[in-house]
Amino acid sequence: MAQQAKQENNNPQEKGMRLNKFLAHAGIASRRKCDELIKSGYVKVDGEVVTEMGYRVMPKQEVTYNGNKVKPQEKVYVLLNKPRDYITTTDDEKDRNTVMELVKKATDQRIYPVGRLDRNTSGLLLLTNDGELAKKLMHPKYKTKKVYEVKVDKPVTKKHAEQLREGIELDDGVAAVDDIAYPDQNDKRLMGVEVHIGKNRVIRRMFEHLGYRVVRLDR
Repeated sequence: MAQQAKQENNNPQEKGMRLNKFLAHAGIASRRKCDELIKSGYVKVDGEVVTEMGYRVMPKQEVTYNGNKVKPQEKVYVLLNKPRDYITTTDDEKDRNTVMELVKKATDQRIYPVGRLDRNTSGLLLLTNDGELAKKLMHPKYKTKKVYEVKVDKPVTKKHAEQLREGIELDDGVAAVDDIAYPDQNDKRLMGVEVHIGKNRVIRRMFEHLGYRVVRLDR
């Protein structure tokens, strides 16, 4: 059969992409949902229905879904220096300003914020349609490091700095910073803080737990 013949390409340079992944990357649906679409016979490769799980699409093959040609989605990466007073979400029920308003002219592709910065935090925020990259940046096992400039209302004591490094018990578990550095050793209110954990408002909560008020937070 033609379908089987197409899969006999053993060229190591052309291993292709799994069909469900190809469809997901094109924005058709999630990989799991794409598996269901493939099983149900909605997908064709070079004019033939493919229901085989694990089928790999080669670069020059044509894929159609419901009779429409599927084109790989262009990967888009937008780095935004988020200002304060913007919500990191695609939509807000309270009609507050969202980061999507700041990037609506950047691309025609549908992009999503990776992670979040709370309303009163400024700094770099990545928005993309690259789901795999977003997953790697967000998943705890990859330990993606983030560096923040933090200013608090009073000098941080040596004891508290050590507690931040060793870990503080919060409502949702222990949180710790990877490193703290002071640009000016004479001003212990301003510091650079490195973390890899992704708990909500974690830096603010750690400092508040120790009795400090975060005046400014920038990533």
